[in-house]
Amino acid sequence: MTTMKRSTATPKGFDWAGIIWLFVFFWYFSGITQLLIQLTGITGFAGFRQAFVISGIWLAPMLMFPQKTRVMAAVIGVVLWACSMASLGYFFIYQQEFSQSVIFIMFESNISEAGEYMTQYFAWWIVLAFIAHTAFAIFLWTRLRPVYMPRPRAYAVAAALLIGIIGYPLAKQFARHDDTASALEAFESRIEPAVPWQMIVAYHRYTQQLDGMQDMLTSSSNIAPLKNLKDQQANLPTTLVLVIGESTNRGRMHLYGYPRQTTPNLDAMKDQLQVFNNVITPRPYTIEALQQVLTFADEENPDLYLKTPSIVSVMKQAGYKTFWITNQQTMTKRNTMLTTFSEQADEQVYLNNNRNQNARQYDGDVLAPFAKALTDAAPRKLIVVHLLGTHMAYQYRFPEEFAKFSGREGVPADIDDSKLEFYNSYDNAVLYNDFVVSSLIKEYGKADPNGFLLYLSDHGEDVYDSPGRNTLGRNENKPTIPMYTVPFIAYASPKWKQTHDWNFESIHDRPYTSSNLIHTWAQLAGLSFDELDTTKSLVSLDFKARPRLIGDPYAPKGLSDFAHMEKAASQPGAMPQVVNK
Repeated sequence: MTTMKRSTATPKGFDWAGIIWLFVFFWYFSGITQLLIQLTGITGFAGFRQAFVISGIWLAPMLMFPQKTRVMAAVIGVVLWACSMASLGYFFIYQQEFSQSVIFIMFESNISEAGEYMTQYFAWWIVLAFIAHTAFAIFLWTRLRPVYMPRPRAYAVAAALLIGIIGYPLAKQFARHDDTASALEAFESRIEPAVPWQMIVAYHRYTQQLDGMQDMLTSSSNIAPLKNLKDQQANLPTTLVLVIGESTNRGRMHLYGYPRQTTPNLDAMKDQLQVFNNVITPRPYTIEALQQVLTFADEENPDLYLKTPSIVSVMKQAGYKTFWITNQQTMTKRNTMLTTFSEQADEQVYLNNNRNQNARQYDGDVLAPFAKALTDAAPRKLIVVHLLGTHMAYQYRFPEEFAKFSGREGVPADIDDSKLEFYNSYDNAVLYNDFVVSSLIKEYGKADPNGFLLYLSDHGEDVYDSPGRNTLGRNENKPTIPMYTVPFIAYASPKWKQTHDWNFESIHDRPYTSSNLIHTWAQLAGLSFDELDTTKSLVSLDFKARPRLIGDPYAPKGLSDFAHMEKAASQPGAMPQVVNK
Protein backbone atom coordinates (compact mmCIF):
# COMPACT_ATOMS: atom_id res chain seq x y z
CA MET A 1 0.00 0.00 0.00
CA THR A 2 1.47 3.29 -1.05
CA THR A 3 1.22 6.33 1.28
CA MET A 4 0.21 9.46 -0.56
CA LYS A 5 2.05 12.65 0.50
CA ARG A 6 0.62 16.13 0.02
CA SER A 7 2.53 17.88 -2.72
CA THR A 8 3.97 21.32 -2.08
CA ALA A 9 4.99 21.84 -5.67
CA THR A 10 4.13 25.18 -7.16
CA PRO A 11 1.25 24.95 -9.63
CA LYS A 12 1.91 26.07 -13.17
CA GLY A 13 -0.64 28.89 -13.01
CA PHE A 14 -0.75 31.44 -10.24
CA ASP A 15 -3.75 31.06 -7.92
CA TRP A 16 -5.37 34.44 -8.47
CA ALA A 17 -8.65 33.35 -6.91
CA GLY A 18 -6.82 32.28 -3.76
CA ILE A 19 -5.00 35.61 -3.39
CA ILE A 20 -8.25 37.53 -3.98
CA TRP A 21 -10.03 35.57 -1.24
CA LEU A 22 -7.14 36.33 1.13
CA PHE A 23 -7.22 40.02 0.34
CA VAL A 24 -11.01 40.27 0.64
CA PHE A 25 -10.85 38.53 4.05
CA PHE A 26 -8.35 41.02 5.47
CA TRP A 27 -9.92 44.03 3.77
CA TYR A 28 -13.40 43.11 4.99
CA PHE A 29 -12.76 44.12 8.60
CA SER A 30 -11.81 47.66 7.62
CA GLY A 31 -13.81 47.84 4.43
CA ILE A 32 -17.28 47.18 5.82
CA THR A 33 -17.25 50.32 7.98
CA GLN A 34 -15.56 52.42 5.29
CA LEU A 35 -18.13 51.21 2.76
CA LEU A 36 -20.99 52.25 5.05
CA ILE A 37 -19.33 55.63 5.54
CA GLN A 38 -19.21 56.06 1.77
CA LEU A 39 -22.80 54.97 1.22
CA THR A 40 -24.10 57.35 3.87
CA GLY A 41 -21.96 60.27 2.64
CA ILE A 42 -20.43 60.96 6.04
CA THR A 43 -16.99 61.82 4.70
CA GLY A 44 -14.87 61.62 1.56
CA PHE A 45 -13.24 58.75 -0.33
CA ALA A 46 -9.75 59.02 1.21
CA GLY A 47 -10.45 56.73 4.18
CA PHE A 48 -11.91 54.02 1.95
CA ARG A 49 -8.91 54.18 -0.39
CA GLN A 50 -6.37 54.12 2.42
CA ALA A 51 -8.05 51.18 4.16
CA PHE A 52 -8.08 49.28 0.85
CA VAL A 53 -4.34 49.77 0.32
CA ILE A 54 -3.22 49.15 3.91
CA SER A 55 -5.15 45.87 4.09
CA GLY A 56 -2.73 44.43 1.54
CA ILE A 57 0.12 44.13 4.07
CA TRP A 58 -1.44 40.97 5.53
CA LEU A 59 -0.80 39.17 2.26
CA ALA A 60 2.96 39.25 2.94
CA PRO A 61 3.04 36.64 5.75
CA MET A 62 0.52 34.50 3.83
CA LEU A 63 2.86 34.33 0.84
CA MET A 64 5.98 33.69 2.94
CA PHE A 65 4.41 30.89 5.04
CA PRO A 66 1.62 29.44 2.88
CA GLN A 67 1.44 26.19 4.84
CA LYS A 68 0.22 28.18 7.87
CA THR A 69 -2.24 30.34 5.96
CA ARG A 70 -5.47 29.37 7.74
CA VAL A 71 -3.93 29.44 11.24
CA MET A 72 -2.27 32.84 10.73
CA ALA A 73 -5.39 34.23 9.05
CA ALA A 74 -7.48 33.05 11.99
CA VAL A 75 -5.21 34.68 14.57
CA ILE A 76 -4.90 37.95 12.64
CA GLY A 77 -8.59 37.80 11.78
CA VAL A 78 -9.66 37.60 15.43
CA VAL A 79 -7.69 40.78 16.22
CA LEU A 80 -9.08 42.57 13.16
CA TRP A 81 -12.60 41.34 13.97
CA ALA A 82 -12.44 42.69 17.53
CA CYS A 83 -11.27 46.09 16.32
CA SER A 84 -13.85 46.15 13.53
CA MET A 85 -16.64 45.39 16.01
CA ALA A 86 -15.70 48.51 17.98
CA SER A 87 -15.54 50.80 14.92
CA LEU A 88 -18.66 49.28 13.35
CA GLY A 89 -20.62 49.58 16.60
CA TYR A 90 -19.54 53.17 16.98
CA PHE A 91 -20.72 53.87 13.43
CA PHE A 92 -24.10 52.24 14.10
CA ILE A 93 -24.68 54.40 17.17
CA TYR A 94 -23.21 57.75 16.16
CA GLN A 95 -22.82 57.60 12.35
CA GLN A 96 -19.24 58.74 12.86
CA GLU A 97 -15.82 57.26 12.16
CA PHE A 98 -13.81 55.90 15.08
CA SER A 99 -10.94 58.22 16.08
CA GLN A 100 -8.68 59.29 18.93
CA SER A 101 -11.56 61.43 20.15
CA VAL A 102 -13.50 58.24 20.90
CA ILE A 103 -10.55 56.91 22.90
CA PHE A 104 -10.60 60.17 24.85
CA ILE A 105 -14.30 59.77 25.64
CA MET A 106 -13.84 56.10 26.61
CA PHE A 107 -11.05 56.80 29.06
CA GLU A 108 -12.77 59.90 30.46
CA SER A 109 -16.03 58.00 31.15
CA ASN A 110 -16.67 55.91 34.25
CA ILE A 111 -18.42 52.53 34.46
CA SER A 112 -21.73 54.14 35.38
CA GLU A 113 -21.63 56.42 32.34
CA ALA A 114 -20.70 53.48 30.12
CA GLY A 115 -23.70 51.57 31.45
CA GLU A 116 -25.97 54.53 30.72
CA TYR A 117 -24.71 54.65 27.14
CA MET A 118 -25.29 50.93 26.68
CA THR A 119 -28.84 51.23 28.02
CA GLN A 120 -29.63 54.28 25.94
CA TYR A 121 -28.28 53.01 22.62
CA PHE A 122 -28.91 49.28 22.88
CA ALA A 123 -30.98 47.92 20.00
CA TRP A 124 -31.63 44.35 18.89
CA TRP A 125 -30.86 45.17 15.29
CA ILE A 126 -27.29 46.06 16.29
CA VAL A 127 -26.88 42.60 17.84
CA LEU A 128 -28.20 41.03 14.64
CA ALA A 129 -25.83 43.19 12.58
CA PHE A 130 -22.88 42.06 14.72
CA ILE A 131 -23.90 38.41 14.26
CA ALA A 132 -24.17 38.88 10.50
CA HIS A 133 -20.82 40.70 10.44
CA THR A 134 -19.17 37.84 12.35
CA ALA A 135 -20.85 35.12 10.29
CA PHE A 136 -19.67 36.64 7.01
CA ALA A 137 -16.13 36.92 8.39
CA ILE A 138 -16.21 33.20 9.24
CA PHE A 139 -17.56 32.43 5.78
CA LEU A 140 -14.67 34.34 4.20
CA TRP A 141 -12.19 32.45 6.39
CA THR A 142 -13.59 29.11 5.15
CA ARG A 143 -12.77 30.16 1.59
CA LEU A 144 -9.09 30.75 2.33
CA ARG A 145 -6.42 28.44 1.00
CA PRO A 146 -2.63 28.52 0.71
CA VAL A 147 -1.25 30.39 -2.26
CA TYR A 148 2.02 28.80 -3.34
CA MET A 149 4.78 30.22 -5.48
CA PRO A 150 8.54 29.56 -5.63
CA ARG A 151 10.16 30.65 -2.37
CA PRO A 152 12.43 33.35 -3.85
CA ARG A 153 9.49 34.83 -5.71
CA ALA A 154 7.24 34.65 -2.64
CA TYR A 155 9.78 36.51 -0.51
CA ALA A 156 10.31 39.09 -3.25
CA VAL A 157 6.56 39.73 -3.63
CA ALA A 158 6.13 39.93 0.16
CA ALA A 159 9.00 42.41 0.41
CA ALA A 160 7.54 44.45 -2.45
CA LEU A 161 4.18 44.59 -0.66
CA LEU A 162 5.76 45.79 2.59
CA ILE A 163 7.95 48.33 0.82
CA GLY A 164 5.12 49.61 -1.38
CA ILE A 165 2.52 49.85 1.40
CA ILE A 166 4.70 50.77 4.38
CA GLY A 167 8.28 51.58 3.38
CA TYR A 168 7.78 53.93 0.45
CA PRO A 169 4.98 56.04 2.04
CA LEU A 170 6.98 56.29 5.25
CA ALA A 171 10.12 57.38 3.38
CA LYS A 172 8.05 59.90 1.40
CA GLN A 173 6.74 61.47 4.61
CA PHE A 174 10.27 61.75 6.01
CA ALA A 175 11.31 63.49 2.79
CA ARG A 176 8.40 65.92 3.04
CA HIS A 177 8.84 66.86 6.70
CA ASP A 178 11.72 68.39 8.58
CA ASP A 179 11.31 66.40 11.79
CA THR A 180 10.62 62.79 12.71
CA ALA A 181 7.50 63.53 14.75
CA SER A 182 5.74 65.29 11.87
CA ALA A 183 6.68 62.54 9.42
CA LEU A 184 5.36 59.81 11.73
CA GLU A 185 2.19 61.77 12.37
CA ALA A 186 1.52 62.08 8.64
CA PHE A 187 2.19 58.36 8.16
CA GLU A 188 -0.16 57.51 11.02
CA SER A 189 -2.90 59.48 9.29
CA ARG A 190 -2.35 57.34 6.20
CA ILE A 191 -2.79 54.00 7.98
CA GLU A 192 -5.41 55.12 10.51
CA PRO A 193 -8.55 54.17 8.51
CA ALA A 194 -7.63 50.46 8.61
CA VAL A 195 -7.95 48.15 11.61
CA PRO A 196 -6.13 47.45 13.90
CA TRP A 197 -4.08 50.60 13.19
CA GLN A 198 -7.21 52.63 13.81
CA MET A 199 -7.09 51.62 17.49
CA ILE A 200 -3.32 51.78 17.79
CA VAL A 201 -3.00 55.22 16.21
CA ALA A 202 -6.00 56.52 18.15
CA TYR A 203 -4.54 55.38 21.46
CA HIS A 204 -1.08 56.73 20.62
CA ARG A 205 -2.47 60.14 19.69
CA TYR A 206 -4.71 60.13 22.73
CA THR A 207 -1.73 59.70 25.03
CA GLN A 208 0.22 62.38 23.17
CA GLN A 209 -2.56 64.93 23.29
CA LEU A 210 -3.46 64.05 26.87
CA ASP A 211 0.11 64.81 27.91
CA GLY A 212 -0.03 68.14 26.10
CA MET A 213 -3.42 68.96 27.55
CA GLN A 214 -2.35 68.06 31.07
CA ASP A 215 0.66 70.35 30.73
CA MET A 216 -1.63 73.18 29.66
CA LEU A 217 -4.12 72.44 32.44
CA THR A 218 -1.32 72.41 34.99
CA SER A 219 -0.10 75.75 33.69
CA SER A 220 -3.62 77.22 33.72
CA SER A 221 -4.24 75.98 37.27
CA ASN A 222 -1.20 77.94 38.39
CA ILE A 223 -2.49 81.21 36.91
CA ALA A 224 -3.24 83.74 39.62
CA PRO A 225 -6.92 84.68 40.08
CA LEU A 226 -8.16 88.13 39.16
CA LYS A 227 -7.52 90.85 41.68
CA ASN A 228 -10.38 92.50 43.58
CA LEU A 229 -13.10 90.70 41.66
CA LYS A 230 -16.55 92.15 42.37
CA ASP A 231 -19.86 90.94 40.97
CA GLN A 232 -23.01 93.07 40.73
CA GLN A 233 -24.99 89.85 40.36
CA ALA A 234 -23.50 88.22 43.46
CA ASN A 235 -25.94 85.78 45.09
CA LEU A 236 -28.55 86.37 42.35
CA PRO A 237 -29.69 83.48 40.14
CA THR A 238 -28.05 84.12 36.76
CA THR A 239 -27.61 82.07 33.59
CA LEU A 240 -25.20 83.38 30.95
CA VAL A 241 -24.55 81.76 27.57
CA LEU A 242 -21.64 82.19 25.17
CA VAL A 243 -22.20 80.66 21.71
CA ILE A 244 -19.04 80.39 19.60
CA GLY A 245 -19.65 79.91 15.90
CA GLU A 246 -17.21 78.66 13.29
CA SER A 247 -16.11 80.00 9.90
CA THR A 248 -19.15 82.25 9.49
CA ASN A 249 -18.67 85.44 7.48
CA ARG A 250 -21.39 87.91 8.41
CA GLY A 251 -21.28 89.19 4.84
CA ARG A 252 -23.21 86.04 3.83
CA MET A 253 -25.95 86.61 6.42
CA HIS A 254 -29.19 88.30 5.32
CA LEU A 255 -29.32 89.82 8.80
CA TYR A 256 -26.26 91.85 7.80
CA GLY A 257 -27.49 92.86 4.35
CA TYR A 258 -26.72 89.83 2.14
CA PRO A 259 -29.39 89.63 -0.59
CA ARG A 260 -30.11 85.93 -0.22
CA GLN A 261 -32.45 84.96 2.62
CA THR A 262 -29.92 82.96 4.66
CA THR A 263 -31.10 84.05 8.13
CA PRO A 264 -34.92 83.91 8.22
CA ASN A 265 -35.10 82.98 11.90
CA LEU A 266 -32.71 85.64 13.18
CA ASP A 267 -34.40 88.16 10.92
CA ALA A 268 -37.74 87.31 12.53
CA MET A 269 -36.41 88.02 16.02
CA LYS A 270 -34.24 90.99 15.04
CA ASP A 271 -36.18 93.36 17.31
CA GLN A 272 -35.13 91.24 20.29
CA LEU A 273 -31.45 91.23 19.34
CA GLN A 274 -28.54 93.61 19.60
CA VAL A 275 -26.76 93.18 16.25
CA PHE A 276 -23.28 94.68 16.10
CA ASN A 277 -22.15 95.49 12.57
CA ASN A 278 -18.46 96.21 12.76
CA VAL A 279 -16.74 93.38 14.68
CA ILE A 280 -13.78 91.47 13.30
CA THR A 281 -11.66 88.57 14.49
CA PRO A 282 -7.89 89.06 14.98
CA ARG A 283 -6.93 85.86 13.16
CA PRO A 284 -8.65 83.61 10.59
CA TYR A 285 -7.95 80.33 12.40
CA THR A 286 -9.93 78.80 15.26
CA ILE A 287 -7.19 78.03 17.78
CA GLU A 288 -5.20 81.19 17.22
CA ALA A 289 -8.33 83.35 17.33
CA LEU A 290 -9.82 81.77 20.46
CA GLN A 291 -6.53 82.04 22.34
CA GLN A 292 -7.25 85.76 22.22
CA VAL A 293 -11.06 85.77 22.19
CA LEU A 294 -11.38 83.68 25.36
CA THR A 295 -8.54 85.26 27.36
CA PHE A 296 -6.78 88.57 28.00
CA ALA A 297 -4.38 87.91 25.10
CA ASP A 298 -4.50 90.14 22.03
CA GLU A 299 -2.45 90.76 18.90
CA GLU A 300 0.12 92.83 20.77
CA ASN A 301 0.29 90.40 23.72
CA PRO A 302 -0.42 87.00 22.16
CA ASP A 303 1.13 84.91 24.94
CA LEU A 304 -1.15 86.22 27.68
CA TYR A 305 -3.44 83.21 27.15
CA LEU A 306 -0.74 81.24 28.99
CA LYS A 307 -0.55 83.69 31.87
CA THR A 308 -4.08 85.03 32.45
CA PRO A 309 -7.46 83.42 33.20
CA SER A 310 -9.90 82.43 30.48
CA ILE A 311 -13.55 83.47 30.47
CA VAL A 312 -14.40 80.07 31.98
CA SER A 313 -11.92 80.58 34.82
CA VAL A 314 -13.18 84.13 35.40
CA MET A 315 -16.77 82.96 35.74
CA LYS A 316 -15.78 80.11 38.03
CA GLN A 317 -14.00 82.62 40.25
CA ALA A 318 -17.23 84.62 40.30
CA GLY A 319 -19.11 81.58 41.60
CA TYR A 320 -20.70 80.24 38.43
CA LYS A 321 -21.06 76.56 37.59
CA THR A 322 -19.61 76.20 34.12
CA PHE A 323 -20.61 73.97 31.20
CA TRP A 324 -18.87 73.41 27.85
CA ILE A 325 -20.90 71.84 25.04
CA THR A 326 -18.91 71.34 21.85
CA ASN A 327 -19.58 70.00 18.39
CA GLN A 328 -15.94 70.54 17.44
CA GLN A 329 -13.51 67.64 17.24
CA THR A 330 -12.49 66.67 20.74
CA MET A 331 -8.98 65.30 20.70
CA THR A 332 -6.69 66.23 17.85
CA LYS A 333 -3.33 67.92 17.78
CA ARG A 334 -4.91 71.14 16.51
CA ASN A 335 -7.71 71.04 19.06
CA THR A 336 -5.71 70.37 22.22
CA MET A 337 -6.07 74.02 23.15
CA LEU A 338 -9.85 73.85 22.72
CA THR A 339 -10.04 70.74 24.85
CA THR A 340 -7.94 72.49 27.47
CA PHE A 341 -10.44 75.35 27.56
CA SER A 342 -13.30 72.87 27.82
CA GLU A 343 -11.64 70.91 30.61
CA GLN A 344 -11.54 74.07 32.71
CA ALA A 345 -15.34 73.88 32.88
CA ASP A 346 -17.14 71.89 35.55
CA GLU A 347 -19.03 69.77 33.03
CA GLN A 348 -18.29 68.94 29.40
CA VAL A 349 -20.33 67.45 26.57
CA TYR A 350 -18.30 66.27 23.55
CA LEU A 351 -20.44 65.55 20.50
CA ASN A 352 -18.03 65.30 17.56
CA ASN A 353 -15.68 62.35 17.62
CA ASN A 354 -15.07 62.11 13.89
CA ARG A 355 -11.55 61.35 12.72
CA ASN A 356 -11.82 64.06 10.07
CA GLN A 357 -13.21 67.56 10.47
CA ASN A 358 -14.52 67.17 6.90
CA ALA A 359 -17.24 64.74 7.93
CA ARG A 360 -21.01 65.02 8.18
CA GLN A 361 -21.80 66.51 11.57
CA TYR A 362 -24.79 68.70 12.40
CA ASP A 363 -24.91 71.40 15.06
CA GLY A 364 -28.49 70.51 15.94
CA ASP A 365 -26.89 67.92 18.22
CA VAL A 366 -26.08 70.69 20.72
CA LEU A 367 -29.72 71.54 21.39
CA ALA A 368 -30.55 68.62 23.70
CA PRO A 369 -27.50 68.96 26.00
CA PHE A 370 -28.02 72.74 26.02
CA ALA A 371 -31.61 72.31 27.19
CA LYS A 372 -30.39 69.90 29.88
CA ALA A 373 -27.74 72.36 31.11
CA LEU A 374 -30.38 75.08 31.38
CA THR A 375 -32.32 72.91 33.83
CA ASP A 376 -29.31 72.25 36.06
CA ALA A 377 -30.07 73.08 39.68
CA ALA A 378 -27.08 75.42 40.05
CA PRO A 379 -28.43 78.96 40.55
CA ARG A 380 -25.54 80.60 38.70
CA LYS A 381 -24.46 79.05 35.41
CA LEU A 382 -22.20 79.81 32.46
CA ILE A 383 -22.90 77.66 29.41
CA VAL A 384 -20.44 77.75 26.51
CA VAL A 385 -21.69 76.21 23.26
CA HIS A 386 -19.06 75.72 20.56
CA LEU A 387 -20.56 75.05 17.15
CA LEU A 388 -19.05 73.53 14.02
CA GLY A 389 -20.94 76.28 12.20
CA THR A 390 -20.13 76.70 8.52
CA HIS A 391 -16.76 74.98 8.57
CA MET A 392 -15.50 73.45 5.35
CA ALA A 393 -16.58 71.02 3.87
CA TYR A 394 -19.78 73.01 3.67
CA GLN A 395 -21.92 70.22 2.22
CA TYR A 396 -21.50 68.31 5.48
CA ARG A 397 -22.82 71.14 7.66
CA PHE A 398 -26.54 70.99 6.85
CA PRO A 399 -29.16 68.27 6.49
CA GLU A 400 -30.92 67.77 3.18
CA GLU A 401 -33.99 69.79 4.13
CA PHE A 402 -31.81 72.91 4.36
CA ALA A 403 -30.46 72.57 0.82
CA LYS A 404 -32.44 75.62 -0.28
CA PHE A 405 -29.86 77.22 -2.56
CA SER A 406 -28.86 75.23 -5.63
CA GLY A 407 -29.17 77.43 -8.73
CA ARG A 408 -27.84 80.79 -9.80
CA GLU A 409 -30.58 82.98 -8.36
CA GLY A 410 -28.93 85.53 -6.10
CA VAL A 411 -25.42 84.40 -7.12
CA PRO A 412 -23.04 87.06 -8.46
CA ALA A 413 -22.73 86.82 -12.22
CA ASP A 414 -18.94 86.41 -12.10
CA ILE A 415 -19.17 83.18 -10.04
CA ASP A 416 -18.53 80.55 -12.71
CA ASP A 417 -20.16 77.13 -12.73
CA SER A 418 -17.12 75.37 -11.27
CA LYS A 419 -17.54 77.43 -8.07
CA LEU A 420 -21.32 77.39 -7.86
CA GLU A 421 -21.64 74.27 -5.71
CA PHE A 422 -19.23 75.65 -3.09
CA TYR A 423 -21.00 79.00 -3.12
CA ASN A 424 -24.46 77.48 -2.68
CA SER A 425 -23.34 74.94 -0.08
CA TYR A 426 -21.90 77.71 2.06
CA ASP A 427 -25.16 79.63 1.92
CA ASN A 428 -27.03 76.47 2.90
CA ALA A 429 -24.65 76.04 5.81
CA VAL A 430 -25.32 79.63 6.88
CA LEU A 431 -29.05 78.91 6.61
CA TYR A 432 -28.74 75.90 8.92
CA ASN A 433 -26.50 77.86 11.28
CA ASP A 434 -29.31 80.43 11.48
CA PHE A 435 -31.68 77.65 12.56
CA VAL A 436 -29.30 76.38 15.24
CA VAL A 437 -28.39 79.80 16.70
CA SER A 438 -32.01 80.96 16.71
CA SER A 439 -33.06 77.65 18.32
CA LEU A 440 -30.50 78.18 21.09
CA ILE A 441 -31.89 81.68 21.69
CA LYS A 442 -35.49 80.38 21.74
CA GLU A 443 -34.57 77.52 24.09
CA TYR A 444 -32.79 79.99 26.34
CA GLY A 445 -35.80 82.32 26.34
CA LYS A 446 -38.19 79.48 27.21
CA ALA A 447 -36.18 78.81 30.39
CA ASP A 448 -37.07 82.35 31.59
CA PRO A 449 -33.54 82.99 32.87
CA ASN A 450 -31.96 86.06 34.35
CA GLY A 451 -29.09 86.74 31.97
CA PHE A 452 -27.99 87.13 28.38
CA LEU A 453 -26.76 85.07 25.43
CA LEU A 454 -23.90 86.28 23.23
CA TYR A 455 -23.12 84.75 19.83
CA LEU A 456 -20.06 85.41 17.69
CA SER A 457 -18.03 83.41 15.20
CA ASP A 458 -14.38 82.55 15.78
CA HIS A 459 -13.48 83.85 12.31
CA GLY A 460 -14.99 84.35 8.88
CA GLU A 461 -14.57 82.52 5.59
CA ASP A 462 -13.98 83.67 2.02
CA VAL A 463 -16.11 81.62 -0.35
CA TYR A 464 -15.40 83.46 -3.59
CA ASP A 465 -16.48 86.77 -2.02
CA SER A 466 -13.34 88.86 -2.50
CA PRO A 467 -12.09 90.52 -5.71
CA GLY A 468 -11.27 88.05 -8.45
CA ARG A 469 -13.63 85.43 -6.98
CA ASN A 470 -10.71 83.02 -6.61
CA THR A 471 -10.31 82.69 -2.84
CA LEU A 472 -11.83 79.72 -1.01
CA GLY A 473 -11.29 79.36 2.73
CA ARG A 474 -8.75 81.33 4.78
CA ASN A 475 -5.12 82.27 4.35
CA GLU A 476 -3.49 84.68 6.78
CA ASN A 477 -0.68 85.31 4.31
CA LYS A 478 -3.22 86.50 1.73
CA PRO A 479 -5.89 88.13 3.91
CA THR A 480 -9.27 89.24 2.59
CA ILE A 481 -12.15 91.01 4.32
CA PRO A 482 -14.51 87.98 4.50
CA MET A 483 -11.93 86.02 6.51
CA TYR A 484 -12.24 88.49 9.38
CA THR A 485 -15.79 89.89 9.42
CA VAL A 486 -17.83 87.98 11.99
CA PRO A 487 -21.36 88.18 13.41
CA PHE A 488 -21.66 89.57 16.94
CA ILE A 489 -25.19 89.27 18.33
CA ALA A 490 -26.54 89.58 21.87
CA TYR A 491 -29.89 88.62 23.39
CA ALA A 492 -31.05 89.50 26.91
CA SER A 493 -33.89 87.91 28.83
CA PRO A 494 -36.79 90.10 30.01
CA LYS A 495 -35.63 89.67 33.61
CA TRP A 496 -32.16 90.93 32.72
CA LYS A 497 -33.53 93.96 30.90
CA GLN A 498 -35.47 94.96 33.98
CA THR A 499 -32.28 95.61 35.91
CA HIS A 500 -29.75 96.40 33.17
CA ASP A 501 -29.41 99.00 30.46
CA TRP A 502 -29.68 96.97 27.27
CA ASN A 503 -30.11 99.64 24.61
CA PHE A 504 -26.99 99.56 22.42
CA GLU A 505 -28.46 100.78 19.13
CA SER A 506 -26.30 103.89 19.11
CA ILE A 507 -23.10 101.85 19.24
CA HIS A 508 -23.94 99.04 16.80
CA ASP A 509 -21.38 100.36 14.33
CA ARG A 510 -18.43 100.71 16.71
CA PRO A 511 -15.24 99.23 15.18
CA TYR A 512 -14.28 96.35 17.43
CA THR A 513 -12.05 93.28 17.55
CA SER A 514 -13.12 90.10 19.31
CA SER A 515 -9.62 89.82 20.80
CA ASN A 516 -11.00 92.18 23.47
CA LEU A 517 -14.11 90.10 24.13
CA ILE A 518 -13.26 89.30 27.74
CA HIS A 519 -13.53 92.99 28.67
CA THR A 520 -16.94 93.30 26.99
CA TRP A 521 -18.13 90.04 28.52
CA ALA A 522 -17.08 91.07 32.02
CA GLN A 523 -18.87 94.39 31.79
CA LEU A 524 -22.03 92.81 30.38
CA ALA A 525 -21.95 90.26 33.22
CA GLY A 526 -21.54 92.96 35.86
CA LEU A 527 -18.01 91.99 36.84
CA SER A 528 -15.21 94.33 37.79
CA PHE A 529 -11.57 93.60 38.65
CA ASP A 530 -8.21 95.30 38.49
CA GLU A 531 -7.35 93.73 35.11
CA LEU A 532 -10.53 95.01 33.43
CA ASP A 533 -9.93 97.68 30.79
CA THR A 534 -13.25 99.38 30.07
CA THR A 535 -11.74 101.21 27.09
CA LYS A 536 -11.62 97.78 25.42
CA SER A 537 -15.27 97.03 26.17
CA LEU A 538 -17.60 97.38 23.20
CA VAL A 539 -20.51 98.48 25.45
CA SER A 540 -18.61 100.86 27.74
CA LEU A 541 -18.95 104.62 27.91
CA ASP A 542 -15.15 104.58 28.20
CA PHE A 543 -14.74 102.73 24.88
CA LYS A 544 -11.76 103.91 22.87
CA ALA A 545 -11.48 103.15 19.17
CA ARG A 546 -8.06 101.80 18.30
CA PRO A 547 -6.44 99.99 15.34
CA ARG A 548 -8.00 96.57 14.84
CA LEU A 549 -4.89 94.51 14.30
CA ILE A 550 -4.88 91.32 12.25
CA GLY A 551 -2.13 88.90 11.24
CA ASP A 552 0.45 86.63 12.81
CA PRO A 553 1.83 88.40 15.90
CA TYR A 554 4.84 86.06 15.93
CA ALA A 555 5.97 86.96 12.40
CA PRO A 556 8.17 89.99 11.72
CA LYS A 557 5.92 92.77 10.51
CA GLY A 558 3.06 90.28 10.75
CA LEU A 559 0.46 92.75 12.02
CA SER A 560 -1.57 95.24 10.03
CA ASP A 561 -4.60 97.44 10.62
CA PHE A 562 -7.83 95.97 9.25
CA ALA A 563 -8.81 99.50 8.22
CA HIS A 564 -6.23 99.30 5.43
CA MET A 565 -8.18 96.47 3.77
CA GLU A 566 -11.44 98.33 4.26
CA LYS A 567 -9.96 101.42 2.61
CA ALA A 568 -8.64 99.41 -0.33
CA ALA A 569 -12.05 97.77 -0.79
CA SER A 570 -13.72 101.17 -0.95
CA GLN A 571 -11.47 102.51 -3.71
CA PRO A 572 -13.05 103.20 -7.13
CA GLY A 573 -13.08 100.08 -9.26
CA ALA A 574 -12.83 97.68 -6.32
CA MET A 575 -15.33 94.83 -6.26
CA PRO A 576 -18.14 95.53 -3.76
CA GLN A 577 -17.88 93.58 -0.49
CA VAL A 578 -19.98 93.55 2.64
CA VAL A 579 -17.66 95.19 5.17
CA ASN A 580 -19.69 96.58 8.03
CA LYS A 581 -23.42 96.55 7.55
